[in-house]
Amino acid sequence: MHSFQNKAVLVTGGSRGIGRAIAVKFASLGAKAAITYKSKIDPNYFNPKGIKYYQCDSADSTAISSVVESIEKEFGTIDILVNNAGITKDGLIMRMKEEDWDSVINTNLKGAFLFCRETAKIMVKNNFGKIINISSIVATVGNAGQSNYVASKAGMLGLTKALAKELAAYNIQVNAVAPGFVETDMTSGLTEQQKEVIFNQQVKRKAAKPDKVADFVAFLASPDSDLINGQTFVVEATWLKKEEKIHFKPE
Repeated sequence: MHSFQNKAVLVTGGSRGIGRAIAVKFASLGAKAAITYKSKIDPNYFNPKGIKYYQCDSADSTAISSVVESIEKEFGTIDILVNNAGITKDGLIMRMKEEDWDSVINTNLKGAFLFCRETAKIMVKNNFGKIINISSIVATVGNAGQSNYVASKAGMLGLTKALAKELAAYNIQVNAVAPGFVETDMTSGLTEQQKEVIFNQQVKRKAAKPDKVADFVAFLASPDSDLINGQTFVVEATWLKKEEKIHFKPE
């Protein structure tokens, strides 16, 4: 795995789950890592790893500007941005409250836009940067009862493609990762019935580990991915349609 010595990384929504795994991965590879969190943080977990943490509401443009400025002051720059902050407020469209739609869109999509806008100013100045947007497989296949979440994550894919073209001339690559069902605090809240619906679409019938997503994000942030820009990668080896499953039986 490539070393990120002297590189500064910001991971939004990094207090738990995929975001935490990504921050820990970068820190273990020598990067100066910082995360944002909305409400709760465990200093005893992050302090020994040298990971800085900043409280920030990803839907608040003023707070985001302040946090990005603080991180740049702390690290001297921001080389890599991972937009991971996200929430869910599920419900069928006929019952979904307008505030639940707005809350998810503002945190997941608007938040990614705001962090991209503020960090891009630093990256353009440095003529270098990597932006990785954490979307979801549901952005590509849809999911009943999650119209707000799916719309926000699909919007991130469009944002990725647009920014890749805007920023390419400044040696900045922008890509998206769309994980499948990953074992996190967020997915632990699913009922057994909801999990069964998901597992029925999978071959292995089990959740992926956040570390696997973190490994791929580290690759996209490394020089090995310099020729990759504006792409979406579905990091999910088990989410296949039944007609796409091929079974090889020994003779």
